Amino acid sequence: MTQPFQRFVIFAEMRTGSNLLEATLNAIKRVTCFGEAFNPYMMGWPEKDELKGITMAERDADPLRLLNAIFDKPNHLPGFRYFHDHDPRVLDAILADRACAKIILTRNPLDSYVSTALARATNQWKLNETEIPIPATVHFDGAEFRDALGRIEEFQLQVMRRLQVSGQSAFWLGYEDLRDAEVMTGLLHWLGRTDLKRVEPASDQVPQNPRELSEKVENFDEMEAELARLDPFMLRRIPNFEPRRGPAVPSFVGAEAGQGLLFMPIRGGPSARVRDWLAQMGELRDDFTQSSLRQWKRDHAGHRSFTVLRHPLLRAWSAFGSMIGGRNAELRRLMREIHRVPLPPDPELDALEEGRKAELFEAFLDFLRRNLNGQTTLPTNAAWASQSEILAGFARFGAPDMVLREGDLERDLGWLALSAGVRRPAPLSEPGPYPDFLQEQSLRGAAKRAYARDYIAFGFAGRP
Repeated sequence: MTQPFQRFVIFAEMRTGSNLLEATLNAIKRVTCFGEAFNPYMMGWPEKDELKGITMAERDADPLRLLNAIFDKPNHLPGFRYFHDHDPRVLDAILADRACAKIILTRNPLDSYVSTALARATNQWKLNETEIPIPATVHFDGAEFRDALGRIEEFQLQVMRRLQVSGQSAFWLGYEDLRDAEVMTGLLHWLGRTDLKRVEPASDQVPQNPRELSEKVENFDEMEAELARLDPFMLRRIPNFEPRRGPAVPSFVGAEAGQGLLFMPIRGGPSARVRDWLAQMGELRDDFTQSSLRQWKRDHAGHRSFTVLRHPLLRAWSAFGSMIGGRNAELRRLMREIHRVPLPPDPELDALEEGRKAELFEAFLDFLRRNLNGQTTLPTNAAWASQSEILAGFARFGAPDMVLREGDLERDLGWLALSAGVRRPAPLSEPGPYPDFLQEQSLRGAAKRAYARDYIAFGFAGRP
């Protein structure tokens, strides 16, 4: 049985109609919306310096104190408005609170952007029916709009995901819904106020700029051209069905060289070469937990952390070699019987001719493409997972100081060591040989299809 909500939050942005929604709610007995309670520049509303007996300085020192004060209203339904740039320290508490109803208010982002620009130009943020709107036009700034759109979209996706993983739902409102009495009645019924037969929208505010955009934007043609460059339907998005990876801290290697070097290896990369290079300069440690690694970092002021990218084709070749040469008999059986990689029986693998290896490797690359797209039952092995996803996993603990490329290691490792206080960096061993057939166009194309995200993210060329 779902319990009635005891409080609410309105997730909105500037010029989405949140003032009108607040006015509608505040006209109802035993419902109070306390404005933008966690706006860094004001206390709920403009020109207020305290809320619920708490000053701005007290709120900034302890925002949860104000949150608790707002919600401490027995026999009442209290809430507030929260935007993407409000105090982030209360967000977790809000999202985790199942007794707090989440109302999500949205508006066409271009309308919001132009409306905000007009309000700033005229300093007219609200309008009632007795007031005259100040005529004005604004200049559309494409870079500013893209930046604002990106930040708001990132925040909305964060809220949506948090609600999804916690099994909560929200009441979604569009700007056009705010003057619809039936929708407002439905909102209050959803909040638990089923005693209300009908809720009329607030009538003390009117639309400020009910003109066509072409009349409000002075460089309208330029704006149209800029918007045509955007991709609102994400047509060029690369689907990502890989599972999120953790930071893999136990695989990290620390070296007592200079102020300290921390290697964050990507499986399938040149880890053995880098580890040998580190071992020439100092004692190694590879038994880290997240707690012990934090302590190591504290003890090594001036340390440098790094990881090394390998070209996707070469990394896939490394994964293929491990698959056919390791103790993975069950994996090889699955490759033969299910995943369309026609490997010969294990005893024959050592005697494969180059041409046959190239054919099998191309089939393996096609398997990688399907595996990374979530089209196989096998989990994505860290030895062939996308390097972009592995780096994202590292960042969940701490991003590396440097992301190096295997082809530039001889140059870049020396600079890295010097930056960590190593006066005489050790020499780096030569890389192992690769078969000439890896330069074939069919294999390069298959690798690009499998690792499209990595090629785009890191700018890899077609040839290793």
